[in-house]
Amino acid sequence: METINYDIITIGGGLGGAALAKVMAESGARMLVLESEPQFKDRVRGEVMVSWGVAEAQELGIYEIMKSAGGREIELEERVAGQSGEANKPAHRHLSSTTIPGLPKLTFYHPEMQEAVLQAASNAGATVHRGVRVRGLESDGGPKIIATVDGAEQEFTARLIVGADGRSSGTRKWGGFEVLKHQAKTFCAGILFDGMDSPDDSSQNYRAFDNGLTALLFPQGKRRVRAYLCYPQAWGMRLSGSNDLRRFVDWCIDAGAPAEYYEDVTPVGTLASFDSSLTWVEHPYRDNIALIGDAAGATDPIWGQGVSLTLRDARVLRDQLLGHKDWDKAGHAYAEEHDKYFTVCKTVQIWFEQLLVETGPEADARRELALPLWREDATRRVDTFSSGPDHSIDESVRQRFFGEE
Repeated sequence: METINYDIITIGGGLGGAALAKVMAESGARMLVLESEPQFKDRVRGEVMVSWGVAEAQELGIYEIMKSAGGREIELEERVAGQSGEANKPAHRHLSSTTIPGLPKLTFYHPEMQEAVLQAASNAGATVHRGVRVRGLESDGGPKIIATVDGAEQEFTARLIVGADGRSSGTRKWGGFEVLKHQAKTFCAGILFDGMDSPDDSSQNYRAFDNGLTALLFPQGKRRVRAYLCYPQAWGMRLSGSNDLRRFVDWCIDAGAPAEYYEDVTPVGTLASFDSSLTWVEHPYRDNIALIGDAAGATDPIWGQGVSLTLRDARVLRDQLLGHKDWDKAGHAYAEEHDKYFTVCKTVQIWFEQLLVETGPEADARRELALPLWREDATRRVDTFSSGPDHSIDESVRQRFFGEE
């Protein structure tokens, strides 16, 4: 069997793997991308990149590629929260003037974005194989991959293997990384709609505190909208397929979304739900294997951080590889930096979950204390989800968030 050597092999050619392959190929690295899907499919998530993720995309030189592939800049954000059935006042935000990066968010259709960035990696000189089945990874004596490519078994070696293969990462398993988990209290369902008459220039967020429902709308232009619904796992249902579409719409309305938005919509694709539990690996580098994106750490998609975290991982790993001749040191430096910003995202997510998602008397008491203070001073809220995780999460920050100081 012929053995082919590269500098870096990414297992997974989605947004993270493709972005890393592009920038490292442009820097002269011999890059190989092994992607399992001959054609990317709609996975009903990953449709929004928040402002701090836009900054990461610009740093990687892929933002204009994403815009040209159908990405839509969204300057405005609208949030409506309160008890279900009440006429709750919306809060409006202009992202470019209120976030630390001073940038909008970007909405897009994920498969088209993956194709565009992967093509850019190929154009930069990376070798890309599609429809690949990776059969295993060995790290003794240098990392080696055995994979089936075009029906034939091949062997590849590299200085560095990068697992960019998602929440169910095979690279993570083969590398012996331990997966930690914070069990979510919600499922997240999503579907793409045509013909929705919601605002085309802003994202929409509706949350009902008493029933634990959150409805999210992200416009993609020409009345096409990605709609999400987060609902309690305790209800014992997992919405899926056309038979649950009516219940999906009803629960979105129960969350506070206007019923008229859904009156004349046409579903595009299939309604699907997924587990929104938070999973992560501490120090996602060992033995010449690095993990990025969801393979390294996946947050609850209700907070919209997944794409931005993936691109930061790719950018930080790039910076460390270009800054160190010793790539083992670079890998450890990347993992240390990843742990810092992912811990901020993880911690703040749990805070928001306790305050805005949980139901019951204790959660109501937390909201009664904190939310009036938020209205008086918006900095108490901590702007991690739009401005980024580059801030402290010490006890004083936590106390201000919950109004406990």
